Amino acid sequence: MYVYVLQSEKDKKFYTGFTKDLNRRIEEHNEGKNCSTKDRLPFNLIYYEWCLSQQDATAREKYLKSGMGKRYIRNRLKFYLREREEKQKSLTG
Repeated sequence: MYVYVLQSEKDKKFYTGFTKDLNRRIEEHNEGKNCSTKDRLPFNLIYYEWCLSQQDATAREKYLKSGMGKRYIRNRLKFYLREREEKQKSLTG
């Protein structure tokens, strides 16, 4: 099982979920097959973790959706996200 975090290119917001098949799930999100993300396409995978069981994955997903979990992701990815934002600004501005 995987827990993953996607970032919308449209609004820069994160989406966190879990799945058995990471590649298939990302495709489903980007093809608009998920009601909660179809208005925010396209998405980029920015983080994922492998979990031993569905129980572990749902617990980790719940944590990553919490305030502390969101801070964890932002701190873990702060340099990546900053660099990516600067690169996009230089391409558009």
